Amino acid sequence: MTWDIVLILGIDGLANGAIYLLAGLGLVLVFSVTRVVFVPFGDIAAFAALSLAAFEAGRVPPTIGLVVFLTIAALLTELASLVRKGEGRRMPRALLMWGVLPLIPCLIAWGVASAGAPTPIQVIASVLLVVPMAPLLARVVFQPIADASVLVLLIVSLALSFLLSGLGLLFFGPEGTRTTPLAAGSLPISDGIEVSGQVALMVATAIVLSGLFYLAFERTAMGKALRATAINRVGARLVGIRPARTAMLAYGYSSLLAGLIGILIAPVTTMYYDSGFLIGLKAFVAAIIGGLVSYPATALGALAVGIFESFASFWSGALKDVIVFSLLIPVLMVRSYLASHNEEELEEIDQ
Repeated sequence: MTWDIVLILGIDGLANGAIYLLAGLGLVLVFSVTRVVFVPFGDIAAFAALSLAAFEAGRVPPTIGLVVFLTIAALLTELASLVRKGEGRRMPRALLMWGVLPLIPCLIAWGVASAGAPTPIQVIASVLLVVPMAPLLARVVFQPIADASVLVLLIVSLALSFLLSGLGLLFFGPEGTRTTPLAAGSLPISDGIEVSGQVALMVATAIVLSGLFYLAFERTAMGKALRATAINRVGARLVGIRPARTAMLAYGYSSLLAGLIGILIAPVTTMYYDSGFLIGLKAFVAAIIGGLVSYPATALGALAVGIFESFASFWSGALKDVIVFSLLIPVLMVRSYLASHNEEELEEIDQ
């Protein structure tokens, strides 16, 4: 292996790591606030990519039909809940939040597809179209069982991911697609080695969004509410923060990140109806490295997973996924040892 190959693999690993970084941040955000390992995150990213491909092919994205169905289901669920609680006065607000707002991206997407809008408009419409998906899924599926154990929530999340994958096959078919690169040209790194504009855009977007993510959590009221709910749900409720509302904010941010990931990765990777599952799993490995609570550790874990995957594909393309997922074994062993060591220290202090 020459240094040129190492440099090429390193650049490719950074690009992959940028995607896993954004996905890992979304997974940690949802888990810390709701205790849900949001496996369908990757499926939402795949829907965004396939929706953009449908726009470029001059077709109306089938994702519109899915969002409309989820909107109806979420609205009926919310109205039924209000009737049971005897809170009929809140129905107009429920109609607005769960019946009107999620349909606005659908109308925008329909108009964009009908008018043959330029690529930047198609990109925005594709992202907006999938933003309501996670909150709607959460209202229909996860909110009614919010007090269940983490294991139950994980099983439901896995089942939901398989359902979305099947719907993706039904809507978009088994054929893979790629979209037009969002950034043309290339950046020279050394003699004979260049970085494509799309890869540079992926890395730059990950850096910018990570910075905005940090500022949102540190400087805004919504970010502080999310942090408070993640740290102590009961304490957050006592100071007037509604965990159900912050949970929906977390799902909304996660869905936005998933949409951006799908748009960024579609020009460099052939996207299939089930491509999102592997993206979500590899981001989950990064999140596990961060303990599902630490954003900086998750970011480092994402970069490690991306670089490790790049070199693993050079050594053995057929086994690269196995090699990447094997990272979980030493990480879990170390975390188990540290946890048991801390427990022993606490027992000694108590004695």
